[in-house]
Amino acid sequence: MRTWHEMRRFPLAVQLLLVNQLGVNVGFYLLIPYLATHLGQNLGMSAAVVGVVLGVRNLSQQGLFIIGGSAADRLGARGVIIAGCALRTVGFALFALGDGLPVLLAASVLSGLAGALFNPAVRAYLAQEAGERKAEAFALFNVFATTGALIGPLLGSALLLVDFRTSALTAAGIFAVLTIAQALVLPAREVEPSGSGVLGDWREVLGNRAFLAFALAMVGMFTLENQLYLLLPDGARQATGWDGAAGIVFLVGTVANLALQLRITRSLKSRGSRAGWTAVGLAVMGLAFLPPALVAGTGPAGWLDAIPVLLGALLLYLGVMVASPFVMELIPRFGRPELTGTYFGIFYVVSGIAAAVGNAVVGWAMDAGESGGRAWLPWVCCALFGLASAGGVAWLQRRGALPANPAAAAPVRDEERSNA
Repeated sequence: MRTWHEMRRFPLAVQLLLVNQLGVNVGFYLLIPYLATHLGQNLGMSAAVVGVVLGVRNLSQQGLFIIGGSAADRLGARGVIIAGCALRTVGFALFALGDGLPVLLAASVLSGLAGALFNPAVRAYLAQEAGERKAEAFALFNVFATTGALIGPLLGSALLLVDFRTSALTAAGIFAVLTIAQALVLPAREVEPSGSGVLGDWREVLGNRAFLAFALAMVGMFTLENQLYLLLPDGARQATGWDGAAGIVFLVGTVANLALQLRITRSLKSRGSRAGWTAVGLAVMGLAFLPPALVAGTGPAGWLDAIPVLLGALLLYLGVMVASPFVMELIPRFGRPELTGTYFGIFYVVSGIAAAVGNAVVGWAMDAGESGGRAWLPWVCCALFGLASAGGVAWLQRRGALPANPAAAAPVRDEERSNA
């Protein structure tokens, strides 16, 4: 109830973007986690071809975030969000209707480009519409995103009992509904010219050394978040010997997120600095991997050995809850409001590349740990990533390179709350 009450205090456009993120994650996660299985088992493609299809989708998204961010600044975030959702509708529909490699590659490109368009645009629009309450808005954004990431795989596994095409068409239908809702509800905003060309905007952002250092320091956050879908589920399965244990990891995180995210953000924003809490959150994310390291490699031993893994998952979610809203709030404050989308776009390009390297290191550690009898190695590797990122952010804060806390917003009066 607290989540819905807080949500209603924001403008209708923000409320739609929050529900939109729930729908985006439901649609994405009911399809993408099962795509590799469909390509390999249903269509009989080789592992190399499956890797190409998945890699094209990821590259189309990660490599083009900067395009989506610049488009949001120059064309308006509303139109870019709508275009992104429409493209993903087409891309997911192609996954359902096409079996040939050219069609599947086209679907991968379109779905990846869609994410590159609407991900930075949604965050830019949310930052602009939320005003001085950005931290709370992004906290709610995290709640809805996490909930969607839990519902999506559950719905996808149920739809797969019918067939993959049903899942893909359902995902496409969700994005089609979101596209229509955005076109009807999101108000158009006047676009403030940046005063320079696209290349000039990019040079300005890339020339902001403090911003680039911050983006690189966030490698730990993105690398460790990805372990919610790799290392932690694998650890839960190994500890219990039950494949369904991976779902418990997501359930723990979603329940904690719904119960605590808003409380944590509202409590911390009035105490200390945003950058300081970001460092604390990253440190908690790193420490989350130490409890599972204690039972790594012990083999299936029942739910007793799963407790450290679930504790690690809970700590990881808590760290994300502490850091993520403040990270999203800090990004647009590194530069001019006219370049908010560009800052988000370049942030995701830089941190995405860094996180890809980080994930490769974690993957190497998993292989090395398995072959060398050191099952604890990937867990300790992740802990070091988190602590290194926390140290990097703390160092930037001590140097005064990060934006200061925003001025306190005027209190909301009771009559304004009742009309919200």
